[in-house]
Amino acid sequence: MIKIFCVEDDAVFSKALKLFLEREGNYDVSCFQSGEELFQNIHLNPDIITVDYNLPGMSGLETIQQIRNYNEHISVVVVSGQEEVRVTVEAYKNGAKYYVIKDETALTELALCIKNLTSHIELHKEVENLREQIIDRHRYDTIIGESSAILKVLKLIQKAEKSDILALITGESGTGKEVVARAMHYNSPRKKKPFVAVNAAAIPEDLIESELFGHEKGAFTGANSRRIGKFEEANGGTILLDEIGEMDASLQTKLLRVLQEKKVSRVGSNKEISLDVRVLAATNKDLAERVKEGLFREDLYYRLQGFLIHLPPLRDRENDSLLLAKHFLAETCQRNKLQPKHFTRAALESLLNHDWPGNIRELRSFVERAALMSDGEQIDTEDLVYSPSVI
Repeated sequence: MIKIFCVEDDAVFSKALKLFLEREGNYDVSCFQSGEELFQNIHLNPDIITVDYNLPGMSGLETIQQIRNYNEHISVVVVSGQEEVRVTVEAYKNGAKYYVIKDETALTELALCIKNLTSHIELHKEVENLREQIIDRHRYDTIIGESSAILKVLKLIQKAEKSDILALITGESGTGKEVVARAMHYNSPRKKKPFVAVNAAAIPEDLIESELFGHEKGAFTGANSRRIGKFEEANGGTILLDEIGEMDASLQTKLLRVLQEKKVSRVGSNKEISLDVRVLAATNKDLAERVKEGLFREDLYYRLQGFLIHLPPLRDRENDSLLLAKHFLAETCQRNKLQPKHFTRAALESLLNHDWPGNIRELRSFVERAALMSDGEQIDTEDLVYSPSVI
């Protein structure tokens, strides 16, 4: 239900307004006679406030300014007997969404304005609800495990979550580096801002600069329009530079400058754009070794050492493979509308004894396959088909 507050010192008009709006839609309407009375109740968080421009005490203009200062997402509709253009412009400049003249059509026009605002408010609430679901999906309890190795990792990432320190996440392929990065973002003060992941190894060398920093129209052949880069897209939030060890040497130089100056320039432009971005990087390479080989800049390597988080391979995580396997099995059965299944003791022993060279990624794929291959409620050793080793 949409909650509407009406600030109106004319008791007759106020009563008519409340009755009319409640008859027109699914609205919860409360009326107040002054701005001062409104602000005694604004903590109840209305969706829409209608404000008479001519109020006793705090003026209508002061009231809408204070509403905006309190919460800029509250929609304000000004209702006034004044038809001066100056007054209307002033109301819009201070955040009013609509300006309704008090005449014989005022109630009908006001109801139409509120109906239009309601569709936007409901869409905003739906987006916020989806955002909260995303945040909920990336809580730290999605990092499954009870081993001492993973508990040490959890302590580290919880220490880093509230800061903006550049963090480097290392570990073998499939150990969950992006999962950790997402958890760090969605448990930080930036959680309602964008999280942008860029895989440096997956983007062609001639396109990665444009992908990261954006480009202006005509900057190169095929640049038919301006495009913002991933850093700009992540502004206010977090960017994950995955597989950073694969980044081209010339781009490493530009990245170092961005990290130091917190500014970016689109390809084909000299204009610098200020950034407010938390930077996380991830790699499965030994960066120190790549520095020795001349493949990675030494100064960038040291810049990335701000906060190091190393993810252990699954083979070093004690019984975590069993916890993960059970979690993936339940998830797979639910997603594919299969009957609930479980592993036999022999199957669990087999899972525990496997090295999992592909780590969590391999385990997830393995469990999904086993769930589909097994016919009954239980998964036994004959349903376990391990991938051949590539090592």
